[in-house]
Amino acid sequence: MAHLEVCNISKSFRTSGGVEFARALDGVSFAVEKGEIVALIGPSGSGKTTALRIIMGLESASSGEVRVAGRAISGCGYDRGMVFQHAELLPWRNTLSNIGYGLEMKGVKEPERSRIASHFLELVGLGHARDRRPHQLSGGMKQRAGIARALAIDPEVLLMDEPFGALDSQTRESLHGELLAIHAKTGKTIIIVTHDLDEAVMLADRVVVLKGGQVDQIVTVELDRSSSEPGMVRATDEYARKRAVLWDALHGDTPLETAQ
Repeated sequence: MAHLEVCNISKSFRTSGGVEFARALDGVSFAVEKGEIVALIGPSGSGKTTALRIIMGLESASSGEVRVAGRAISGCGYDRGMVFQHAELLPWRNTLSNIGYGLEMKGVKEPERSRIASHFLELVGLGHARDRRPHQLSGGMKQRAGIARALAIDPEVLLMDEPFGALDSQTRESLHGELLAIHAKTGKTIIIVTHDLDEAVMLADRVVVLKGGQVDQIVTVELDRSSSEPGMVRATDEYARKRAVLWDALHGDTPLETAQ
């Protein structure tokens, strides 16, 4: 049994009179193994963010279901954590308190809440910024705080909606390395929505390509990501080949590779 299963989910939008005027997803199915990183990519309007929001429980599917560890989800739950494109930190809280916010909502009391938040603060390299307010943090630091906040509740699955899309290329590349290091330490199951082919190949074990609200193909990426230099990973033949496969999947009509 896969750790997370998306089972034939569809999502339609209807008028107040019940007439369907748009369909974002149409029978989407895929599975994610425990500890796997899966990327969702596709053209604008392909339904990737809608799929992620349904997995999180922020939206309901018109049909189908999502299962985590064999349990069908119903609404949001602490078994899933979400990292948004913008960290949306609470401006009146310092970094440590922002990271502990989910724990507070979960009912974790002090001093345990501060202990857990401090652990994840150090994990993302923000120990020096524990007392800073969000306006005193760079964009990359805010995103690291957002990742720590999501991890602090110990979710079964970490969901990320274009978390690095608003950052400059150098910061984004640095955070790719940091996310892989965090994944190596925590073993979390991760689903990341991205529009960036390089990001998908760099981070994901498999890439789900969505087109027209359906799964067009699933591409397996086999990279040795143990190198501390992302440039070394990008220089490999496998990286170049899989990027070309994904490019063709998005821009061509004929799939080159499915589930390989």
